[in-house]
Amino acid sequence: MQILVDADACPRQCLVILEQLTAQHGIELVTVASFRHELRRPGHITVDDGPDAVDWAVVSRTAAGDLVVTQDMGLAAVVLAKGAQVLDTKGWFYSRSAADMMLEERAIKARHRRAGGRSKGPAARRTSDDERFRKSVLMWIQGFQPSVDAGLEDL
Repeated sequence: MQILVDADACPRQCLVILEQLTAQHGIELVTVASFRHELRRPGHITVDDGPDAVDWAVVSRTAAGDLVVTQDMGLAAVVLAKGAQVLDTKGWFYSRSAADMMLEERAIKARHRRAGGRSKGPAARRTSDDERFRKSVLMWIQGFQPSVDAGLEDL
């Protein structure tokens, strides 16, 4: 049982929470980022700056039962298919159906942007996001198995 982190876009506070909880519970923490990100910690893997290099490094190290922390819907869909659990950096568990829906929404927004349109970025991070993230990681450590077929799990 391990936690793998797509660390290219992971907020620093999430990494702090993960380091604390994995140390307390004796769980392996693996962070993966391109060489453009300065992460110096045990268990960190640095990869090339290719478009999907981090994703493939995470996928190749993921096994059923692991927890993957990412904001990348494509990566989430692949590791869910491998039997891992996926948690975004705001503390929401992803399911297969939610990932499918979000991938479709991402494609629609990309077409809109290619046609000259604009879309909103993510909402600013809040303290409640950190609290939800910590709670969700603890629930996973304690054996919580979110439904793989429901929508986003509201904890």
